[in-house]
Amino acid sequence: MIAPGFREQHLETLPAELLRRPLDYILADHLRQRVLCVLCEQIAAKELVDVGLAREVIDYLQNDMVVHVIDEEQDLFPLIRRRAEPEDEIEVVLGQLSGEHASEENLATSIVGGLGHMLEHLSEPLPEDLRSALALFAHNERHHLALENATVVPMAKLRLTERDLKELSARMAARRGILFDAYRER
Repeated sequence: MIAPGFREQHLETLPAELLRRPLDYILADHLRQRVLCVLCEQIAAKELVDVGLAREVIDYLQNDMVVHVIDEEQDLFPLIRRRAEPEDEIEVVLGQLSGEHASEENLATSIVGGLGHMLEHLSEPLPEDLRSALALFAHNERHHLALENATVVPMAKLRLTERDLKELSARMAARRGILFDAYRER
């Protein structure tokens, strides 16, 4: 049931063209991850698994979330490390976020497995451990996103060069199989 005045939320695909502005793309994907948190909580609140929501969450966790973490761990964080000044003291935050990525991956794997099982056993009630995992994931992810949005993205906007952003754009696009020339201006 959707509360009056609220629309049903889904994980909308981001426009590929947004990859030309990689920090905006990352922020937009962070908004999608907030929707993911809502979907996880909606699943956890029901007695039986909601097939549509479960499939949407599984798909995001197995695909988009994995690519998003790679964007950050292999590209964004290293760029920030190279450009940051000592007084930025960003390494502690980046280290914390990397640790959280590893924890999120473990929790996501558990959720995907649990939801996959529930999709094969639709008449079984949602187990309490899966409810707890969904709730914990949503809680942890919101905290994680708040930290990234408050520290990492502003630091990237401050320190990354235009060339860094174009390279980040090209790598993120290539990772998604999109072959536009990130150096070409539109």
